[in-house]
Amino acid sequence: MTATALAFATGVLLLQQQAALPAVGWLTLLPACAALAAWRRALAIPAALAVGFLWAAGAAHLRLADRMSPELEGVDLAITGVVSGLPAPLERGARFAFDVEHAPARLPRRILLAWYGEAPPLRPGDRWRLSVRLKRPHGHANPHGFDYEVWLMERGIGATGYVRDAQGALRLGARDFPGDRIEQARAAVHERFVRTLGETPAAGILTALAVGEQRAIANEEWRLFARTGVTHLMSISGLHVTLVSGLVAWLAAALWRRVPRLALAVPARKAGAAAAIVAALGYTLLAGFAVPAQRTFYMVSVVALALWSGRMASPARTLALALAVVTALDPWAVLQPGFWLSFGAVALIFYVSAGWSTGEPRLWQWARVQWAITVGLAPAALFLFSQVSVAGPLANALAIPLVSAVLTPLALAAAAIPADTLLYAGEWLVHALLAWLEWCARLPGALWQQHVPPLWATLLALAGVAWLLLPRGFPWRASGLALMGPALVLPAPVPAPGEAAVTVFDVGQGLAVLVRTSGHALLYDAGPAYGSEADSGERVVAPALVALGVRRLDTLVLTHDDTDHTGGARSILEQFETGALRHALPAEHALLGLAPAAARCARGEAWEWDGVRFEFLHPAPGLNARRRNDESCVLRIAAGGTAMLLAGDIERGTERALARAGLQPATALLVPHHGSRSSSSAELLAAVQPRVAVAAAGYRNRFGHPAADVEARYAQAGTRLLRTDRDGAVYLQLAPGALQVESERARRPRYWHACAPPA
Repeated sequence: MTATALAFATGVLLLQQQAALPAVGWLTLLPACAALAAWRRALAIPAALAVGFLWAAGAAHLRLADRMSPELEGVDLAITGVVSGLPAPLERGARFAFDVEHAPARLPRRILLAWYGEAPPLRPGDRWRLSVRLKRPHGHANPHGFDYEVWLMERGIGATGYVRDAQGALRLGARDFPGDRIEQARAAVHERFVRTLGETPAAGILTALAVGEQRAIANEEWRLFARTGVTHLMSISGLHVTLVSGLVAWLAAALWRRVPRLALAVPARKAGAAAAIVAALGYTLLAGFAVPAQRTFYMVSVVALALWSGRMASPARTLALALAVVTALDPWAVLQPGFWLSFGAVALIFYVSAGWSTGEPRLWQWARVQWAITVGLAPAALFLFSQVSVAGPLANALAIPLVSAVLTPLALAAAAIPADTLLYAGEWLVHALLAWLEWCARLPGALWQQHVPPLWATLLALAGVAWLLLPRGFPWRASGLALMGPALVLPAPVPAPGEAAVTVFDVGQGLAVLVRTSGHALLYDAGPAYGSEADSGERVVAPALVALGVRRLDTLVLTHDDTDHTGGARSILEQFETGALRHALPAEHALLGLAPAAARCARGEAWEWDGVRFEFLHPAPGLNARRRNDESCVLRIAAGGTAMLLAGDIERGTERALARAGLQPATALLVPHHGSRSSSSAELLAAVQPRVAVAAAGYRNRFGHPAADVEARYAQAGTRLLRTDRDGAVYLQLAPGALQVESERARRPRYWHACAPPA
């Protein structure tokens, strides 16, 4: 049973690595494979593997069939539907899931909408008639980045968009489904918490613990939780659902035993198992039936049913069955870090508790579990997040009992009982918790960050963990540390001397380019800001730099004063040591005070790193251009016989001036101004003669970049054009006599990518 369940989950995982789905006809083999797995024990494992693969393929076909057709993108549509779930506040408006009921064309059953400006009160269950503009699911594709497209797919969202005509929106009453009532109750709890405590960290944290609304917690607190390793405590997921269901099961069993007639009819242990399922379901619904909480509910249900049936033969078998159930009900769970960390933590608890003696002190057992989880999950955390909280064990020593045993029950009680005293008590405890976490975060070496180790080193480290955590008495347990060594000490891959690696990030409508040599790193622009609390520097560029092993930026270039180029710079300057800042910003710009050596970039400035030459070609000293775009810092990078020109946002006049000044050819070109019609002149292309060009642009951006006539101009010149909106991040390796080009979507193709590059 254990091997069969694991084979099924492996089949699901294999399907999620595919670039394309198998044809629908292959799904007809699913019943035969399932029958074969049940009939022949010798064939059970390969048959279960095939069942998992085909089952996940069938689920994926259904989800892809519910995606919006490409011809409906950018078209104004009048639709009627219902607000589903709690709306999320935006800086200017709100974002909410919307269940489509009526539309002039076939649309997905669920879409994700943004209402910009002064949005009216949006309550779960409200029915609206709206004019919307939609697009197919699309996300950024970057090295070690978050896959927004699969996140949408897992949640059944087939299109995203925004309300087009807010004035013409009409509320048509309300739907009265049980799910809507639950969502309305969650919204009422959130509103009461905020009304009592205000927009404070305490209100957000208590709301997240009570009703699973993680968006109520500000980014600043999330950063603190990540640095101290307590993020898992701030969402209704494995720990909280298990805690509540376990407490209810214990209470139910204790009360059941006090009624002899009931105890004779049904054993108290079985009654407790049934109560655990009910409690887990109730708490999961209170959390909005969020996907992480769903997984835990399935796990708790499997364990409770095993206890009820009396067939809980071993923890390993029960855990494997739970794994199979979760992957069957949610085939995309295997792509989420929380899935692996949740099952890994439970497996580690079972692993280290196997040799416990009955007389061992509980405190000692708890300490061993914390040690096992901290050490055991470290390789996975490095592989998934490029970081491990060294202060995590210390921070969790107080945070786990405080949040689990005090704050969570207090938040639930405050949600059920309208007594402000409970909220004020919770607020005081949250302030104490945050003070403790801030102290832990300030400790030297509180957070270990490094490049993502290769998969083989991660698997070797996990084997080392298993060896290290063997029960006392096994010889050479400390040798497990040696197996963990490669994941921790192997240096990150870097270009060879004389070569340069260029990464054009996919940041939407903006620009961020990383240039690395064997010993140096330069960042050319930092991407756009996505709002007052989010920017591409924090969300895209910084995680990629850490994952690639970049600890320090020798130079940051901010080409000109435009937020789609400088919006992420503050996050980068705050997180990374930066040797120098070269810019074309106004003298009073706030960013200039954050870098130690800030100076304007100027034509003629040149230097060499590790055999690679860098030279600014523009602007001329003292230039005062009429347009900010024409002040852009233009940088040429040469590695032997190959070169790349980074042209910023210069426009046609500056391009012609550079061409007249004797612009040298370059193997690759960063398309000026994202492919605007005002750039990429024939004179520039004739002078540069690029074999490859890269346009950094946002998917379906409102400017129409890159323009169709610009694309045609590159095609006529025989230049291969790559686009970040279509290809994701683009990688170029400049080496003497050779240019290698690859894109993120081509490197890691997946069937759910709506915007795959052409073959």
